[in-house]
Amino acid sequence: MKELKCPNCGSVFSVDEADYAAIVSQVKSTEFQQELERRVAELHEKHQAELENNELKAKQDYERRLGAKDAEIVRLTGQVSSAVQAEQLKYNKELAQRDTVIEQLKAQAEQQEQKVQVAILQEQNKAKDAIQTKDAQIAELKNKIETEKNAAIQREQSQKERYELELKQKQDQVDYYKDLKTRLSTKMVGETLEAHCSTEFNRLRPMFPNAYFEKDNDASGGSKGDFIFRDSEDGFEYVSIMFEMKNEMDTTATKHKNEDFLAKLDKDRNEKNCEYAVLVTLLEPDNELYNGGIVDVSYKYPKMYVIRPQFFIPLITILVQTSQKSVDLKRQLAIAQNQSVDVTNFENKLLEFKDKFGAHYARASKKFEDAIKQIDDTITKLQKVRENLVGSENYLRLANQDTDNLTIKRLTRGNPTMKKKFEEAREASANRETSPENND
Repeated sequence: MKELKCPNCGSVFSVDEADYAAIVSQVKSTEFQQELERRVAELHEKHQAELENNELKAKQDYERRLGAKDAEIVRLTGQVSSAVQAEQLKYNKELAQRDTVIEQLKAQAEQQEQKVQVAILQEQNKAKDAIQTKDAQIAELKNKIETEKNAAIQREQSQKERYELELKQKQDQVDYYKDLKTRLSTKMVGETLEAHCSTEFNRLRPMFPNAYFEKDNDASGGSKGDFIFRDSEDGFEYVSIMFEMKNEMDTTATKHKNEDFLAKLDKDRNEKNCEYAVLVTLLEPDNELYNGGIVDVSYKYPKMYVIRPQFFIPLITILVQTSQKSVDLKRQLAIAQNQSVDVTNFENKLLEFKDKFGAHYARASKKFEDAIKQIDDTITKLQKVRENLVGSENYLRLANQDTDNLTIKRLTRGNPTMKKKFEEAREASANRETSPENND
């Protein structure tokens, strides 16, 4: 292919080899020139027609494509419009649902607020009722305190009168014994002391309805005491006391001491299986130790006391009350011992309790000693004596508290063997009570 340029329009067009050769052969002639011009014109017209045709096709293709694009735009616009409408509907639906939920929540909030208001009112009413109740309790407590205060004043006055009466009675007893000693023979003095103690006990025997108090007439062991006291509950003996009464005239040639009779008293106590031993004595009348009150000589002989006759009934009362509080413990201890249970820790706790009681008792005894000393010194020191007696009562109260605090639960703490045995005993007792035989 050869390219030729039109001299008129300047367009470049291509001709094949044959056309080009023909043109070349005619170049040198006019005909060639005319033919060339004609041929060029034809080629130009052909080329122009092709251009116009191409432009038309391009225009038509552009218009076709443009129409397709417009249709696509219309289609996409419709889809977008549908999607927007769908989203709008969805949004409107969700908005409506949200409005419904908001209304529900508002209604619930109003209901909750009403409930809160009701609860506040209820709590306010409860608080008012509680305040009124507290005020009533305070008023009741004030009245109770005032009543107890008045009762305490009355008890103190009554106690003061009782102590004063007891002091007078004890002084009368002292005077009685001093006068009695000056008028009786040695034998009569001893017998009178025994008769006095027997009379004193029989006079107050209603206080000990189940008690045994008799002369010790059994001398099979080589000796015997003067009296034996035993008391029991439901057939279970919880306290026993061996008594020895000693007295002698001031004019007796041989002056005995209280210690001279302690070994024999301990021997008699053991032979007659008595728990306590008590020497009631008028020996050593000038000895301040024995004139002071109840003397505990357990440091020489276990559970042994030395007293003047005026403390005969008070000591029995103390020992009975103390032993009564531990009767259940003793009964359960006896059951446990019969069952061959190891009660070492249990006994140690019981001994610890008794040691505490003994310590409080010793303090009480010391207070009694101070009180009696004051009585012997002068009647003008009565107030001091009363204070000491009150102090002794406080220690006795502590001793009773120690007894009250003594429980099976505390004694079996740290001793699983005893705890288990007591639980088994309770279960066995409960089973016996609920068994068909017992019901029949």
